Amino acid sequence: MTAVRIPPTLRGEVGGERQVEADGATVRELLEDLAARFPALGAQLLEDGGVAPFVNVYLGGEDVRTLQGLDTAVADGQTLILLPAMAGGSC
Repeated sequence: MTAVRIPPTLRGEVGGERQVEADGATVRELLEDLAARFPALGAQLLEDGGVAPFVNVYLGGEDVRTLQGLDTAVADGQTLILLPAMAGGSC
């Protein structure tokens, strides 16, 4: 199992937990496991077979988009971090 850190904005979908465990050998399998167990979270994370545009996924401190995307292998002891993109600023 891999630890998945959940940001405050998504904790409601996982019963308020800060971190949950997921099973899988790749980022895709981890996210699919989460989506199966927490459908409301899955609806926010996944879109059209990929990661939703406003969600960043980090493994080992690196954005998985700069690695092998959803097919990035996950080793024992690694932590997956979910981070919704933030927008805003002043004019």
